Amino acid sequence: MINKKKIVLIIAAAAAVLTVLVFYLVKKNGKTETISRIVRPHLGEMHTSVSATGTVLPYNRLEIKPQVNGRMESVLVSEGQKVHKGQILGWMSSTERAALIDAARAQGASSLKYWEDAYKPIAVIAPINGTVIVRGIEPGQAVQTATAILVLSDRLIVKADVDETDIGRVKEGQRVVISLDAYPEVNVGGRVDLIEYESTIVNNVTMYKVNIIPDKVPEVYRSGMTANVTIIEKARKDILLIPTEAVAADNGKSVVWIIPQGRKSPEKRVITVGISDDQNTEVLSGLTANDRVAILAQAGISLEAKKSTNPFMPQRKKMR
Repeated sequence: MINKKKIVLIIAAAAAVLTVLVFYLVKKNGKTETISRIVRPHLGEMHTSVSATGTVLPYNRLEIKPQVNGRMESVLVSEGQKVHKGQILGWMSSTERAALIDAARAQGASSLKYWEDAYKPIAVIAPINGTVIVRGIEPGQAVQTATAILVLSDRLIVKADVDETDIGRVKEGQRVVISLDAYPEVNVGGRVDLIEYESTIVNNVTMYKVNIIPDKVPEVYRSGMTANVTIIEKARKDILLIPTEAVAADNGKSVVWIIPQGRKSPEKRVITVGISDDQNTEVLSGLTANDRVAILAQAGISLEAKKSTNPFMPQRKKMR
């Protein structure tokens, strides 16, 4: 039986051989090139996205103002409370009723009851289903027709600012991931609902407003919060991926350097690529999961590797 010491020696020898292969040195124009590492294409998923900053705002913001000047007698709702269309939100008196009720109160309980029954207060009614986001009045305060006493929102959305250089990549219906500066751990899915037609200028940059509808509105959402959105442009699963740094350009084509089975010298191969991000690139054709792809020590393939000659082979010195 093979003892543990022999097994350790075998593993160490194999590691040494692998190190020699990975750091295979070649001479080129008087300089030394190294292979940083050798990778195999792998199956994975990838998405390309557009990032933007936005604000949580009501989709429809409805201000409720009194029909007449007067006094608020009672408020039956609080901020954050959900209400339905036709629900009574409070009661108010016109200026005339308020004066009459005050005079009756001074005359006694029986007089007050008589005039309260004879002169009914005005109901403040919710015109839509929604949530109370502003309660701007308290019982006993004077009200005027020009002042909003309550504000309702049918639902909260995110209105994002997208740079004009990215707006062409944004389409209605695209999926979105939303997070908040105040609650970065709360991530909510959503979709692009509307891309506004008129631009705005923000810090001398042309921006377009994009309405994003969350799939659900968490309890922590508040109007005015800053949101960070990631709009998913393209998403693919089970695709063949290689590190982006392994791909080079050669006469308008994408190439990689592979090490064929049983050989040490890499050779160039033309591939067809799909979507890409900072880390990985999709391979549509030209590679399989069994291929070994060489990556040079420097970030990405060197300029020499982009030429038609093999950067891993010794080059002849030019005659002067």
